[in-house]
Amino acid sequence: MSKTFYTLLPDRAVIRVSGPDRVSFLQGLVSNNIETITADKSGYGALLTPQGKFLFDFFVYQQDEDSLLIECERGGNGERAAELFKKLRMYKLRAKVELTDVTEGYDVIAVFGDDALGALSLDAAPGTTGHIAEGIKTVDPRLSAIGARVLLPKNSLTEMAAIGASESDVETYHQLRVSLGLPNGSEELEIEKSILLENGFEELGGVDFKKGCYMGQELTARTKYRGLVRKRLLPIKIDGTAPEAGTAIMNGDKEAGIIRSIHGNHGLALIRLERISEDADLRAGDAKITVVVPDWVSLPATAA
Repeated sequence: MSKTFYTLLPDRAVIRVSGPDRVSFLQGLVSNNIETITADKSGYGALLTPQGKFLFDFFVYQQDEDSLLIECERGGNGERAAELFKKLRMYKLRAKVELTDVTEGYDVIAVFGDDALGALSLDAAPGTTGHIAEGIKTVDPRLSAIGARVLLPKNSLTEMAAIGASESDVETYHQLRVSLGLPNGSEELEIEKSILLENGFEELGGVDFKKGCYMGQELTARTKYRGLVRKRLLPIKIDGTAPEAGTAIMNGDKEAGIIRSIHGNHGLALIRLERISEDADLRAGDAKITVVVPDWVSLPATAA
């Protein structure tokens, strides 16, 4: 039986950024180093408010020598992608850049399972990228354990059968995602409120501290160098009736965190770090909550 699975990700959009200033334009806006994006390497990053709070996260690919592709959150009616497009256009000013919404031309696919990277002939390093048919395949730039992402021209799903992948469903993928601790845009990150380093962006390769200035860079750097991270987005296991997203996790009469999302009996929650080391009885509604710290997460020694 195949150990490679794929699912379409319908809540994703694709924006093409082309023109001679495409790299310098994004470099001054995005938290990661756009200069590292090549035909062989894709990346993950975010656009922040000037105050360093989350607006959008996305993947960046090189389409060809003249164009980059931004794969971003679409939103229920396409509103999130439209907001990002509008924001990028606002910052364009005199840059020699052309922005095009090419969502209708692509299927965005998650490929996961024990044999996913081997089936795609990809090395395990996050961001490793190659071509598949007329599309792009890449090891997820955040964490190779989640598998790969594939951008294919519409009506090209036969390529998935060709690599021996079996079709799965998007909920199975999201259960894996939250169990690994990976955020999914505004599903878990609060717009204009969330801070990147509380949500794993440093370990997940979404921030470059050497690239120079970008919008929101000052707060992001200050948060790191002053050790101001006191909460983290972490996986939780739920024993009992699953509460709704937004439910407080309580340690007796003290709040230990807030649930951001639920998928099956797993979820993601923003947890106060001082609660992790306690031998606590964590509850959300009638459910018992267990916090899981993935291997890739780096916590302060006092919270480990």
